[in-house]
Amino acid sequence: MAVHRRIQLSESSGVTVIGFVDHKILDAGIIQELGEEMFGLVENDGVKSILLDFGNVEFLSSAALNKLIILDKKVKQFRGRLKLCNLRPEIQEVFVITRLNQLFEIKDTVENALASF
Repeated sequence: MAVHRRIQLSESSGVTVIGFVDHKILDAGIIQELGEEMFGLVENDGVKSILLDFGNVEFLSSAALNKLIILDKKVKQFRGRLKLCNLRPEIQEVFVITRLNQLFEIKDTVENALASF
């Protein structure tokens, strides 16, 4: 399995939980690395059930949102499921404004999200 610098992985009941190392996901290099690490889980490691835990994230840029949209497409291409949880209110608001809350299934806690798989 690849080395991950931008994400932390754990597994619960067959669901890969991805936590983010960075509090602010703004830098283009960090976003590129994040995308490669997450895409690799789906494309190379065969991960099909993914929960993105945003509990550690204070801010993310629109470029980071784009990586999430691409990840969602990749997961669906491999017949998997992607869910998000622990979004801070200000990040949740961005998802509502951009209507990404209609694309992604967003839960309030890790426990609720895991229970919904």
